[in-house]
Amino acid sequence: MSEDNSTIDCKEHGTCEASIVCRHLVNNNGAPLGFIENSSVPGDLQGWCYACEHLYLEEQSKTEKFKEFTNFAVVCSECYQKIKSHHDINT
Repeated sequence: MSEDNSTIDCKEHGTCEASIVCRHLVNNNGAPLGFIENSSVPGDLQGWCYACEHLYLEEQSKTEKFKEFTNFAVVCSECYQKIKSHHDINT
């Protein structure tokens, strides 16, 4: 990531805005896992799968248990959109 933590140097897309997704979404190119977008702020791209959403609702917060389970990864905004398209069951 860059010094200001808002951009990332992606091997595939070059310098792009940084985004955050759970590792389940990053590590799975098979069956869609569902996609929950977690931020209503434009440009603040955050997403996780249905399993992470289930745990979040159980925990009612981003607890340590939740953070360990999601194991968030930083990806570029282009990769984020690709991951979202693959896993979003509602589209």
